Amino acid sequence: QVHVAESGGGSVQAGGSLRLTCATSGHSYDLNCLGWFRQVPGKEREGIASIHTGGGKTYYATSMQSRFAISTDNTKKAAYLQMNNLKAEDTAMYYCAISLGVKDCLAGLGTPADYGYWGQGTQVTVSS
Repeated sequence: QVHVAESGGGSVQAGGSLRLTCATSGHSYDLNCLGWFRQVPGKEREGIASIHTGGGKTYYATSMQSRFAISTDNTKKAAYLQMNNLKAEDTAMYYCAISLGVKDCLAGLGTPADYGYWGQGTQVTVSS
């Protein structure tokens, strides 16, 4: 059974940094697309970044590319989201998702429908 779990969220002051971790298990695929999304109550889930484990190709939402960085550790089947210079508007629940056995992140950053498995999310709260 595929399992996805996020960690690393918390409370931070504006201007601070956090590194989120996405741990995956229960699969044997080497070529996957991992994505980070976030959501605030009453709004749609918003794509942040995605990465393909086969070659490390990354995709970003234009508005977040300068402050966020996605990476992966294939030996651990994990992905990371480094978030710098955090702002109050970054406050949200952050989710990791995985699309298994794909040659690339075919839809680039994609939409939530492009991913088959999701974690429960980790809360990030940025105070100004």
